[in-house]
Amino acid sequence: MARFEPKDPDFRRRAAALFDAQPAMRTLGISLVRLDPGEVELAMPHATAFTQQNGFVHAGIITAGLDNACGVAAFSLMPADCDILTVEFKTNLIAPARGERFLFRAQVIKPGRTLTVCEARAVAAHDETVIATMTGTLMAITHRA
Repeated sequence: MARFEPKDPDFRRRAAALFDAQPAMRTLGISLVRLDPGEVELAMPHATAFTQQNGFVHAGIITAGLDNACGVAAFSLMPADCDILTVEFKTNLIAPARGERFLFRAQVIKPGRTLTVCEARAVAAHDETVIATMTGTLMAITHRA
């Protein structure tokens, strides 16, 4: 995987603050586990409240984790005056989301000035079963006076 240089030397603090500012991630119990330039790993414990009729974690919950992982990975490479917004994603559901803990790993494939492309995987932590994959496009939003 390509190594990227962050445009902001304070990227770790900013990316963690971005993640922490999202009530949706707290509601889902998702936490930030690892952050490197252009890469992130998030974790989520199983919660019965987020299951569908067959007892698997709902695909919408898994997709939310993947989308957020892509967003944080892309954000880690953006300048200090930017925010981020997802503009497109494609999710492939590969296996039922069963297990006690899930990991969402994302990496930047192509960083850009405005658009960044990422790939992500959701896995069951106990055996690394791939549950879903995502390809996402994220947009840098520059703060303007």
